[in-house]
Amino acid sequence: MFRISQYMQQIHQPTPLGPKRNPPGPVVIWNLIRRCNLTCKHCYSISADKDFPNEISTETIFKTMDDLREFGVPVLILSGGEPLLHPDIFKISAYAKELGFYVGLSTNGTLIDKNNIHKIAAAKYNYVGISIDGMRNTHDMFRRKQGSFDAAMNGIRMCRDHGIKVGLRFTMTQDNAAELPDLLQLMDDEGIDKFYFSHLNYAGRGDKNRKDDVAHQRTRDAMDLLFDASLTAVQQGQQREFVTGNNDADGVYLLHWVRRRYPQHAGAIQARLEQWGGNSSGVNISNIDNLGNVHPDTMWWNYNLGNIKERPFSEIWADISDPLMAGLKASPRPLRGRCGVCNHRNICGGNTRTRAFQMTGDPWWEDPGCYLSDEELGIDPAAIAGEQPEPPELKTREIRFAS
Repeated sequence: MFRISQYMQQIHQPTPLGPKRNPPGPVVIWNLIRRCNLTCKHCYSISADKDFPNEISTETIFKTMDDLREFGVPVLILSGGEPLLHPDIFKISAYAKELGFYVGLSTNGTLIDKNNIHKIAAAKYNYVGISIDGMRNTHDMFRRKQGSFDAAMNGIRMCRDHGIKVGLRFTMTQDNAAELPDLLQLMDDEGIDKFYFSHLNYAGRGDKNRKDDVAHQRTRDAMDLLFDASLTAVQQGQQREFVTGNNDADGVYLLHWVRRRYPQHAGAIQARLEQWGGNSSGVNISNIDNLGNVHPDTMWWNYNLGNIKERPFSEIWADISDPLMAGLKASPRPLRGRCGVCNHRNICGGNTRTRAFQMTGDPWWEDPGCYLSDEELGIDPAAIAGEQPEPPELKTREIRFAS
């Protein structure tokens, strides 16, 4: 996750750079249940409104939470499917808070109403993220259900009015990119605390003319808009957060933005970006799916590291006999292609490895989602001429999709 607002605060009111503080354990994004009341076009968990077999029991969830806490995990993000459909969601949430986790709820928001808002408030979630795919017609199209926008907005307003920190979660595609300004205005109009921008995972695009590619240019325009909105909020003293996910090249793009707009702060911002270090899949970000399979992050559902029914999460996560995990935890990572010769790989950390893996079979090949040009990255194309991605020799206990 790239926290734009923190950097804008440093432009507005700079402070000295302190020592790097590594989290004691990874953030765990936990897909407790695959069932969902919606069938969204872009669902990565391929959910549906039905029960799925072999999902982890509440007893296993509690036992695993004990292990996670002892292992040093600081944050649990409870997700799905739709987590509010889990029959024990509030028991699970209460135990997570009792153990001292920062607990977030990731929901489509449509099930939040007057019948459960008091339970949601009593759960004392640190944050509730509600997915919005555009304004009314666009959102309903993505969610494949008329009225889902109004229901989600009702959920957002009920959370806000009950003192719960709530945010919009927006995944940009070619079908909704034009509505980003409207959503940022909606955030202002409704007094919403946080805006999470998730990148569309571009794939298969060539190396040439990346800066001029329509999809990549759309991403650059979106980032410019988010940077401006975040800086304005900071300058006006608004307690709003702007963050992005699924494209750590955002950090490098911010550095170029600062160099153009606020060159006097470029050196300090670069130092902070390098301290951040970019992608942390397999290190500080992890995922457990509805069957108990552990993944390097939520976009790696086709790569299993182990299962919490068979081994504790703490053992699975620390095990680097799997070469993918060994590479993800290595510093520097064994990057190849453009990423291997990029002058800013110490900022983005090689970006999102799953895109390279899905497109080429090589998790260390260049990320096709990088939207910066060779010139911006200080890359000599001759340095990678003739180099090709290679299928890796990965030790996999089993590669399968959750079902």
